[in-house]
Amino acid sequence: MSWLETFRTGIAGVLSHRLRSGLTVLGILIGIAAVILTVGLGEGAQGQVASEINALGSNVLTVTPGSSTSSTGVREALGTASTLTMSDVAALSSPVDAPDIKAVAPITSSAETLTAGSSTWTTSVQGTTPSWLTVRGRSLAQGRFIDTQDVADHGAVAVLGATTASELFRGIDPVGQTVDVNGTPLTVVGVLTSTGSSTSSSSTDQDDVVVIPISTGAERIFGGTTRNSVSSIAVQARSSADLTAAYQETDHLLLQLHGITNPTEADFTITSEQSLISTATSVDHTLTILLSGVAAISLLVGGIGVMNIMLVSVTERIREIGLRKALGATPGVIRRQFLVEASVLGLMGGALGALLGVVGTAFLPGAVGDPITISPAAMAGALVVALVIGIAFGVYPASRAAHLAPIDALRTE
Repeated sequence: MSWLETFRTGIAGVLSHRLRSGLTVLGILIGIAAVILTVGLGEGAQGQVASEINALGSNVLTVTPGSSTSSTGVREALGTASTLTMSDVAALSSPVDAPDIKAVAPITSSAETLTAGSSTWTTSVQGTTPSWLTVRGRSLAQGRFIDTQDVADHGAVAVLGATTASELFRGIDPVGQTVDVNGTPLTVVGVLTSTGSSTSSSSTDQDDVVVIPISTGAERIFGGTTRNSVSSIAVQARSSADLTAAYQETDHLLLQLHGITNPTEADFTITSEQSLISTATSVDHTLTILLSGVAAISLLVGGIGVMNIMLVSVTERIREIGLRKALGATPGVIRRQFLVEASVLGLMGGALGALLGVVGTAFLPGAVGDPITISPAAMAGALVVALVIGIAFGVYPASRAAHLAPIDALRTE
C-alpha cells in the first residue's frame, strides 16, 4: 500500500466516526489553545513590563529613601522618611566626583487633584529640574519644557503628560491654558509626547503626570517642614556600559554624605532599570510556567483520548485487520495506517487549537486587562506538539493492530 493510499484510508477511518473523532480532537484543541494563550499572556506581560520600565528612561538608576530611625529610636519602614536632599543631588551632579554620571534629576511628587474649568483629574504631580526630560528619555509634543529660569523664579508653569492633557482639555489646545493644582494656578507651557506604554491595566501610566519646577512644588504646592528634601533622585549613566560604575559612584557618594560607614545600614536604596525588569519578568516567567503546566495537563488528557479512540478503533476493526493481513499486508503497513489516523487527529486538534488561540488574542486582552503576544514560532510549535501527541499516543494501538495474527483476527466475531 502506497503512502498516498495509506493517508486516504487513514482520513476515511477518522471521518467514518465523526462524533467520536470530534470529541477526541476537542481534547487536543483545548490543550493546544490553552498552551498558546498562556505562553502568549506571559510573553505579553513581560513585554509590557519592559516597555513601561524603559519608559522611565534609559541607563537610569533610581535612588529612593531607605529605612530610617526616628527620634524615639524605633526603626521605621522603608521610605517612611525622606533622607535625600538637594545637597545629594548637587554632589551626584559633580563630574569630578561622579564622572560616569551624565545627568541627575531630583524629584518630589505627590498625588494632587487638578482643576481646569469644569474638568477635574487626580494625578501625580512631580516637581523636578530641566534635566528630567533628558534623564527620563522623554520628548515634547507641544510647547516647551520647564527651564532653569522657571526653577529660579518658582515659576507657576506646568508640563502635562498626554493622558492628563486629554482628560483636562478635551478638544482644546492645552498650551497656554491654566490648570489649578492645590489652589495654585499654573500655566501649561508644554505637553509631553506619549510613551505609548500605558494600558488600562497599568497602575503607573507614564503619560498621566504633571511636571512642575521643583522649587514651585516645594514652596507653593507640596509644602512640608523640609523644603530641601526630595522624594527620589533619577541618575542617568553615560551609557549602558557605564551603568555599573555609575551605581558604585552613587552608592559611595551618598554613603559619604550621609556619614554611613556600614553599607548595610544605608538610609537609601538604589535600583536599576535592569534589576526592575529582571524582577518583574521573573515573576511573569514563573506564572507562565505554572499556567503552561496546567495547560500541558489538558494536552496529556487529549493524548490519552487519542490512545483510547485508537484502541477502540483497533478492537472494532479486528476482522478488517485480519483480512488485510491475509491479503498480504505487512505489520509495517498496518502500523502505518493506524499511526496516520492518530496523526490526523493530532493535527486537526493542533490546527483548530492554534486557530482558537489566534481568535482568543483578539478578545481576551480586553477581558484580562493584559496584552497577549503570539509568535509564529509558538504557532508552529503547537502544530508540532499536536502531531507528536498523535503519534506518541497512537504507537501502542498501532503496534497492537500490527501484531494481530490473521487467523485469530478472522475468527473474531
